[in-house]
Amino acid sequence: MPFPHLLSPLEIRGIRLPNRMIMGSMHLGYEAEANAFERLATFYAARAKGGIGLIVTGGVAPNPEGTFGPDGTVLANESGLAGHGKITAAVHGAGGRIVMQILHCGRYGRHKDIVAPSAIRAPISSVVPREMSEDDIVRTIAEYAATAHLAKAAGYDGVEVMASEGYLVNAFLTPRTNKRADRWGGSLENRTRFAVEIVRAVRQSLGDDRLLLVRLSMVDLVEDGLSADEVTAIAQSLEAAGADILNSGIGWHESRVPTIAHTVPAGAWTWATARVKAKVGIPVAASNRIKTPEQAEALLARGEADLVSMARPLLADPDFAAKTAKGRADAITACIGCNQGCLDPIFSGGSATCLVNPRAGREAEFTPAAITIPRRIAVIGGGPAGLAAALEAARRGHRITLFEAEAEPGGQFRLARIIPGKEEYTAIPKAFARNLTDLGAEIRLGQRAGLADIKGFDAVILATGITPRRLDLPGADHAKVVAYDDILAGRVQAGERVAILGCGGIGFDTALYLLGQEEVDPGFNATWGIDPTFAAPGGLTTAAAPKPIRRKIVMMQRKADKPGSSLGKTTGWIHKAHLQRHAVEMLSGVSYISIDDAGLHIRVGEAERLIEADTIITCIGQDSCRDLAAPLQALGVEVHVIGGARDASKIDALAAFEDGTRLGLAV
Repeated sequence: MPFPHLLSPLEIRGIRLPNRMIMGSMHLGYEAEANAFERLATFYAARAKGGIGLIVTGGVAPNPEGTFGPDGTVLANESGLAGHGKITAAVHGAGGRIVMQILHCGRYGRHKDIVAPSAIRAPISSVVPREMSEDDIVRTIAEYAATAHLAKAAGYDGVEVMASEGYLVNAFLTPRTNKRADRWGGSLENRTRFAVEIVRAVRQSLGDDRLLLVRLSMVDLVEDGLSADEVTAIAQSLEAAGADILNSGIGWHESRVPTIAHTVPAGAWTWATARVKAKVGIPVAASNRIKTPEQAEALLARGEADLVSMARPLLADPDFAAKTAKGRADAITACIGCNQGCLDPIFSGGSATCLVNPRAGREAEFTPAAITIPRRIAVIGGGPAGLAAALEAARRGHRITLFEAEAEPGGQFRLARIIPGKEEYTAIPKAFARNLTDLGAEIRLGQRAGLADIKGFDAVILATGITPRRLDLPGADHAKVVAYDDILAGRVQAGERVAILGCGGIGFDTALYLLGQEEVDPGFNATWGIDPTFAAPGGLTTAAAPKPIRRKIVMMQRKADKPGSSLGKTTGWIHKAHLQRHAVEMLSGVSYISIDDAGLHIRVGEAERLIEADTIITCIGQDSCRDLAAPLQALGVEVHVIGGARDASKIDALAAFEDGTRLGLAV
């Protein structure tokens, strides 16, 4: 067995988990929709069918003041049982086990009636919470117990109490947010009392035949957070109060340390989990940036945890566990930590899906059309859109031949993978290719398809992508002007003075790549001031001073917006902070005048300026590359144009994967 620790069963309170993989809690953003329970039931059932050991739902509040806001859910009376029963029935029908997370958002709620242990406004909120009275606290503990009882009645296999990431229970534990002078604040015993009383009350409500998980903040990553000894002492108190499993939470939402973005190294936080595991007798689950079976197996083998909690990897591939068990780990569609389909929409008021798996959360919407006679289909282009279309069409029984001009598939992903922090993007084209091969598809690499190559096919899917837009400016043909793909592909080396035209995602990626070439990053922990020895409360220390860079990089854009305003909500701030740390200059509201031997002449406002540059990199957009479309149509060939080849103006990887998936399901 290639993953003996990961695939070993675990039995707790008579409930047998078939493996050590947990699907961690995620707020999905459609909990308030009219058909929310049906949608959630379908979503969770797909993961149960995929073999995951245990599922934890998105947070459900014990009372209205504990919700996120209009898109939050409450389970406070029997009226919610029927809906939740649909979820548990679907999961159990698929052979899975599921617990409901009870989450009181505290001062992170997005409404005016938020409460907290002390009236301290969160940096990410505009509302000052109301300080809870003694009666509020006692009532809330009872409401946790009542919600747990209702969860049991709805058929859940247990509950998870959320005590992490700055939410209400975590806020009581930590001096940063608990300034009380009564029996609920001050000493560690007093600050822990709220969490302990909740766990005791929930344990009593659940009885002896249901699981009780607690998601505990293993390291807060904020000033005045918990110390290492306090975390372990709290863990021991929760164990004594009746917790069956401790799940790891890492950092607070207001922390200025990235915890789950692609820039975070794989398994970056297992040191915090291992510290707690060594001090308790119940199973402990590691979480955050554990995204492959190999990583999970290694940390379990090292004794750093007993289970592994993964959330976004189960968005990317609901069959993660089944593929692991079948020895097909290389066929897993891995989470790349981009946050573009999941967290970014959630924090902008939308709903979650997945960039590499557009079906996620929309399983009922992405249904394949039936076919009676398989067709021979040529897919030209092995980027995100082409790979997705080919895979879905092959799954339906069509005979697929994929043509890719380069020596390996991936399209723009081939460029993205060399950006520091995006190395794992390599796994996606490989997984798609493995799955295509398993389905009998033919992949022709290094072959640029022409008209002669598509003879005999019943249909052609044109996924030939984009080409960087050329600069239209006096001097644009100067030798120092290059497109971003020439830099990222290594065809051109940038000089010491660089001007980047464009401050969108590609512009930022190009700047990050240039910094990466100089190896300016002293390491993740040093860069962000993280102390794995946990010597100070919160696990923070002084960040390392940035290393000097030899290049002078100036980024600019025509738009008057702040540079980087179009970047992802949960990752953009990380990229901007990294570039600013290394003195990358960013200009907006720029008019480009001309280019000559001296560099780039621009105007900002009324002032003209020369940007002295050895290399001028254009990141000013893309144009569709679909030269084959018209000749094919003229021959009467059935042609479907998708992805960037269809529309380069709004295309990105998120749209490309969805475009290809939808066509593959319908063609």
